[in-house]
Amino acid sequence: MKLVIDSLVKNYGTGNVLDEISFEFEEGKIYGLLGRNGSGKTTLFSCLDDLIPTTSGSAFLVDEFGKKIQLDDSNVGLVLTEPRIPDFLTGYEFIRTFMEICNINEIDKIDDYFEIISLSKEDQHKLVKEYSMGMKNKIQILMYLISKPKVLLLDEPLTSFDVIVASEIKEILKELKNDHIIIFSTHILELATNLCDEIVVINNGKLELVDNEIIHTSDFEERIVEILRNEE
Repeated sequence: MKLVIDSLVKNYGTGNVLDEISFEFEEGKIYGLLGRNGSGKTTLFSCLDDLIPTTSGSAFLVDEFGKKIQLDDSNVGLVLTEPRIPDFLTGYEFIRTFMEICNINEIDKIDDYFEIISLSKEDQHKLVKEYSMGMKNKIQILMYLISKPKVLLLDEPLTSFDVIVASEIKEILKELKNDHIIIFSTHILELATNLCDEIVVINNGKLELVDNEIIHTSDFEERIVEILRNEE
């Protein structure tokens, strides 16, 4: 399975934030997406998740037989930096409702799922409006650990986690990658090199794949800074 981006353009009226991007992301890998603030990382994710319309171009999945598959809520999951979760429900109520809506017949495993993200019984039954940002992010990630969409887009989600939970989530993502396409947006170079199989830089509205041979060398940070400094 591949995620194919074909000549994707997003224009807000003052120029192209995404400038005819063409790129392929493969199943079985975690891609680190690096870029400066305002470079278009969140815009790209929002276009792929259909939160905002593209100006032109397209994105779709291609299966092992070459069949094109349209992107939709069933195969794309977007983990936002600032989660959008109804605050009038408890964490437990939200996840249970999510599983019922998605016809996920594993309600008996709900306690096991909460254990994955280390959310205590007490916190599970608090209203979401009482949650910290980190707790909301746990719930958001749990949604997609349960539903397992083919494409998982993560917009800097680990920054609000403590060290232990962030480490646990990273291990879960490594396990998920075998059957998924995971794109991980971050500004932390060390996190990108530790977690990701490929590094992609978004710069001047384009995507550029970084040579894998330099990722774990002393030249990596210098190369990334060089690319980003050349942004017009």
